[in-house]
Amino acid sequence: MPVAVYSIGVLLKKESYKNDTMFNMLSISLGVGVAAYGEARFDTWGVILQLGVVAFEATRLVMIQILLTSKGISLNPITSLYYVAPCCFVFLSIPWILVEYPILKQTSTFQFDFVIFGTNSFCAFALNLAVFLLVGKTSALTMNVAGVVKDWLLIAFSWSVIKDTVTPINLFGYGLAFLGVAYYNHSKLQALKAKEAQKKVSQPDEETGRLLEDREGDGSGKRNDNQN
Repeated sequence: MPVAVYSIGVLLKKESYKNDTMFNMLSISLGVGVAAYGEARFDTWGVILQLGVVAFEATRLVMIQILLTSKGISLNPITSLYYVAPCCFVFLSIPWILVEYPILKQTSTFQFDFVIFGTNSFCAFALNLAVFLLVGKTSALTMNVAGVVKDWLLIAFSWSVIKDTVTPINLFGYGLAFLGVAYYNHSKLQALKAKEAQKKVSQPDEETGRLLEDREGDGSGKRNDNQN
C-alpha cells in the first residue's frame, strides 16, 4: 500500500520521486508482505482481492489529497466529506444490494438496529473526518504509513483478546515494517526541522528587504518635496 500510494502520488505530481523514499516504502511493504505470507490461514483469492483494494484505496487517498491541497480547489475536510460521502454511498449500495443483501435475506434473521447502526455510522464519520484532516495537514503517504501502526494494534488485539494465532514470521515481518515506519518518521522530522530553519533564515532577509524598500520610498518622497 505505501508503494502504491507513493507511485500514484508521483504520477499525479503530488509527490516528488526520491530513491530513498521509494526504498523506504518498499521496506515497509516487504515487512507487511512477509507478515501476510506467515499468516496461519493464508488464502490466495483473498490476497488477490486485497491487492485490488490496494490499487483503488491508493488512488482514493491521492485524490483526497488533491481535493484538500490543490490550488484553486482547497476544500476543507467537512466540505470534502459532504461531496465524497454520497458518492461512496451510491457505489457501495450497488454491490450490497446485488451480493450481500440476498445472502442476508436467506441465511440470517436480519433486523435493523438503530442504536448499533447509529453508533457505527458516527464512528465511520469520525474516522473519515480524521483521515481528511490528516491528509490535508500532511499527505496521503503519511496517512498510509501511519496506518501500519493500526495494523500492529489489530494484531495485538487479535492475539491477546481473540486468541488468534500469531506466527514468528508474522512478528518478523512487522518488525521489518516497524523499522521502515521509524525511518520514515525520522526523515519527515528532519525535513520539518530543515524547513523551519529555512523559514527562520528567510525571515530576516524579508524584513531587511522591506526596510530597504521603505527607506528608498522615504528618500524618493523627500527628494520630490525638495524639488517642489
